[in-house]
Amino acid sequence: MKFLRDKIDQIKKPFEKGQKFEKYAPAINALDTFLYVPNHTTKHGAHIRDAVDLKRTMITVIIALIPALLFGIYNAGYQHFIQLNEGVLPPFMDIFLHGLSKVLPMIIVSYAVGLGIEFAFAIFRGHEVNEGYLVSGLLIPMVMPIDFPLWMLAISVAFAVLIGKEAFGGTGMNIFNPALLARAFAFFAYPLFMSGDKIWVSEASTTDAISGETILGALANGKELPAQWDFWHSFIGLIPGSVAETSVLAILIGAFILIATGVGSWKIMVSGVVGAALTALMFNAVGITALMSFDWTNHLVVGGFAFGIVFMATDPVSAAQTDKGKIIYGILIGFFAMTIRIFNPAYPEGIMLAILLMNTLAPTIDYFVVNGNITKRKKRLAKSKQLKTA
Repeated sequence: MKFLRDKIDQIKKPFEKGQKFEKYAPAINALDTFLYVPNHTTKHGAHIRDAVDLKRTMITVIIALIPALLFGIYNAGYQHFIQLNEGVLPPFMDIFLHGLSKVLPMIIVSYAVGLGIEFAFAIFRGHEVNEGYLVSGLLIPMVMPIDFPLWMLAISVAFAVLIGKEAFGGTGMNIFNPALLARAFAFFAYPLFMSGDKIWVSEASTTDAISGETILGALANGKELPAQWDFWHSFIGLIPGSVAETSVLAILIGAFILIATGVGSWKIMVSGVVGAALTALMFNAVGITALMSFDWTNHLVVGGFAFGIVFMATDPVSAAQTDKGKIIYGILIGFFAMTIRIFNPAYPEGIMLAILLMNTLAPTIDYFVVNGNITKRKKRLAKSKQLKTA
């Protein structure tokens, strides 16, 4: 490792203060801090000495995403071959490699475009590159359809980074989750490539033998669900859907990692599930449409709800910050996700819009929670003064 350290120090010399390429120092420093712990500490103001920094937090989230990503790669190949070969599957590696050939280019494009913009803004503004896009760069392809065109993905990423992050000042300043903003942009800019029955399974749009319809899409269109799309298939994730959103089992592994490390808020996750379950139960009692009659337990394991509530809603920047606010925030996300899903047949997946809506309202929720606590403390103080003077 000393050889690598010496080599990086040698490369950095022309980028040091007063040298020829000083302006481009943020770009080379980003490589250094990615491989090694930064060699500088806070100089001014009150601060806490802690081993956890932004880079470690982001890497923890990436580790939590790996189970869902690996299963998503396998499922991409599985859904393709199970329909193409009429239920006869090729060897495991053939299935996995087919999925990898579809997912890997999306990840490369996402990181290339997103980090390119981040580096450009860091150089222009004269500050270091933040590690925030390490997670967003992986999340964006994970929530897209498997055959989403790469040039559309690049434009969606550029919109999310430019409008969703840099316009607000960069990492830590954004009010919306960048990955969801990329998906929202793709949905409204390229609706034919983000909805319908030909986009959720690899090569479904070009092969007549393959259907790309999802469970929610079939219910929205009033179709009968195949017998193999039961609760356990949905829980395991062997169903059509976005790249890495289908396996609740893999997502729960990621949720455990986030909660155990303290990176993700269990209050948001649990309250989101409770809000969605109660809302789905309420609509089950009405049961007018197929989506209303769809069992509430199934609502929790299909679509992108589980992925959104674990990895998107818990974003520490755009979510509510107070303990009580997190519970309110999560419950409302669950409520709006189910409501949008059931009442909007044109877009039967509501978690994206629900989280973006609550991103907007999160500061308001925290404002009222904090002011409510201040009011209670003032009342207690006034009461104690009255008792003393009595």
